[in-house]
Amino acid sequence: MDVGARTDVGRVRENNEDSFLVVAPLELFVVSDGMGGEAHGEVASAIAVETIAEHCQAGETDPATPLFGEAPPGLSARSNRLASAINLANSRIYEASERDPGQRGMGATVVAAWFDGPKLSLVHVGDSRVYLLRAGALEQLTADHSLVAEQVRRGFITPQQAESSELQNVLTRALGPHHEIELDAVEHTLKPGDFLILCTDGLSRMVSDEEIASTLLTTPGAQAAADRLIELANENGGVDNSTVIIVSIPPEHDGLLDKLKLWRRD
Repeated sequence: MDVGARTDVGRVRENNEDSFLVVAPLELFVVSDGMGGEAHGEVASAIAVETIAEHCQAGETDPATPLFGEAPPGLSARSNRLASAINLANSRIYEASERDPGQRGMGATVVAAWFDGPKLSLVHVGDSRVYLLRAGALEQLTADHSLVAEQVRRGFITPQQAESSELQNVLTRALGPHHEIELDAVEHTLKPGDFLILCTDGLSRMVSDEEIASTLLTTPGAQAAADRLIELANENGGVDNSTVIIVSIPPEHDGLLDKLKLWRRD
């Protein structure tokens, strides 16, 4: 895999409440967007990514490590572990806010992707997103847990109206506000040549799907592409913190081309 990642405070906010982790040995990738402002959203997002990495590593070391929350039906042990990690992160954020009045009301979104060969476990809460770019076409793999997204799904407003709605920041699910959460967990099979993009809404609101796809297709290297997407978010307004992780799956080698190269060397 070729991996690139970057976070940026943007052009309006004074502090960065986003957090991310790339755990290369586990092929685990996590992005979280903290909420709460004075209630220390950056603390919530840090708890989220660190708890998920810690719990997944513990499960790899000792498969008997207890699971937290109800296991999603019909999914692999790795997906169940990832869901457990997010349930645990929610509990830790909730308990931290209950202990410290200064952190009361803090919360976070989270999206986590864990590879097992070509198999991908994907779990999320909130409106941080995962996209898949395959054969030049960009697809959003996660459904936003937000009020405007729910209004679009029910046909109350159009996607175009949602983009200009003043209610974009209203979430229907997040880590921290409640002792228990409802999460979405799915599995996908990736193919050679695919790109996986994890990002906070500070990027997805500022950079269009077309710009995301074009940047990945025309920028060599995952890190350079991540840097360029953050630059675009800031060029387009930078009204929020923005964070992105890009995972590029190497294309398959062309067997015939390899044979021709060997023949030419001979």
